Amino acid sequence: MARKERRGWLLLLFLLIVLLVLPSCQPSRGHHPGTALNGRPEIEARPVSQVVHPEWSRDLAIYEVNVRQFSPEGTFQGLTAHLDRLKEMGVGILWLMPVHPIGQENRKGTLGSYYSVRDYYGINPEFGTPEEFRALVDRIHEMGLYVIIDWVANHSAWDNPLTTRYPDWYMRDSQGQFFPPVPDWSDVIDLNYNSPGLRDYMAGAMAYWVREMDIDGFRCDVAAMVPMDFWDRVRRELEQIKPVFMLAEAEGPEYHHRAFDMTYAWGLHHLLNEIAAGVRTAGDLGRYLEAERQRYPAGAFRMNFTSNHDENSWNGTVFERLGESAEVMAVLTAVLEGMPLIYSGQEAGLDHRLEFFEKDLIEWRDHPFAELYTTLLHLKREHRALWNGEWGGRIERVATSDDEAVFAFLRRRGDDRILAVFNLTADPRTIYLSEGECAGAYREVFTSQEIDLREGTSLILRPWGYGLYSGR
Repeated sequence: MARKERRGWLLLLFLLIVLLVLPSCQPSRGHHPGTALNGRPEIEARPVSQVVHPEWSRDLAIYEVNVRQFSPEGTFQGLTAHLDRLKEMGVGILWLMPVHPIGQENRKGTLGSYYSVRDYYGINPEFGTPEEFRALVDRIHEMGLYVIIDWVANHSAWDNPLTTRYPDWYMRDSQGQFFPPVPDWSDVIDLNYNSPGLRDYMAGAMAYWVREMDIDGFRCDVAAMVPMDFWDRVRRELEQIKPVFMLAEAEGPEYHHRAFDMTYAWGLHHLLNEIAAGVRTAGDLGRYLEAERQRYPAGAFRMNFTSNHDENSWNGTVFERLGESAEVMAVLTAVLEGMPLIYSGQEAGLDHRLEFFEKDLIEWRDHPFAELYTTLLHLKREHRALWNGEWGGRIERVATSDDEAVFAFLRRRGDDRILAVFNLTADPRTIYLSEGECAGAYREVFTSQEIDLREGTSLILRPWGYGLYSGR
């Protein structure tokens, strides 16, 4: 080979080696949507989304409100008394469980399920009046917060007047009888989306709440049980009124194509439960997140959570399911890509399963989780690296001396950096950051301690311990 050609090949080989070993913490010139968890360029094979997220959703967390159990009164006015506290904690979006009148026929328990809707245009008198609901929405907006309501499009109460006015809007069995969509859901009956009239009615009802009550969007119950083309239509029509935020109780990239801003990160939730039980590892978490990155559009919001109304009432409190790892999992869900959810009472250390069909008041008490969530939600707002979707930084996995036990990652946006290190085991760990990744000066978020991270820096982590560091 000629010397000139040899120099050319050596130069190409050198450049290839540099690309392969370049540390993941090189100065960023901005957002890198094409960076894999290992810090190297990834193949852009993800689906594309046409959803335009509301600008106001870029740095917010979401809080699920169980109105019945939130105050002794269990009313909109009772919730209003908590708004200052929730804003101070850093909450941005309030998601109200269904606010509609509840069916009487085949009712479960004394008070019934919110998800058995008797009137899609009405207000549950248990909570207050339409005027009081609108006053609540106005107050939420005055405080710079946003509100979405639960929407139950798949089924209605047995005694919803639609059953007699438009019986063809419902599914029928071989005997011509109405039936529940799931046998255990005995207090509701299945709607039939083969009917154009039902589609028009449901889309019109949703538009009413945006136009007349000025809500900012919907959490759509069992969205997977309603045809996708209906959701695509609804999003398009609601956007003619105002920008809306749409959350699907579903998981899958197809929900992000045209209809929804955010879907449930159910896979993450179950994986965290399994890590807490000792049957999965930090390595499994890394592999899961890498697979999810390839499945979903780059800007899709995923909702990260350790609890919600279903999990709390039916599967157990965070302390039952996560045990000693409840705190570290709360921190993890707040700083991963996605929007963190807090369920009613989690900030007060909710440690019992709330009754679903009865009055069961949350015990509001001082608890360390209140300060924990306050720190985390404000951190999200203040650091662009943690913002949602393409406004924020992607996760770059940081190598440690024990990647099956410890999950460490960096998120960057411009000069803003967040480094997070999690011991996802019940044993203490001393780990070393490898290859000089993420070198630089940081401040520990919870202690404000200054720390200089260099190649081989050791970190001592208690069982289920973590370190969270901000740098610029």
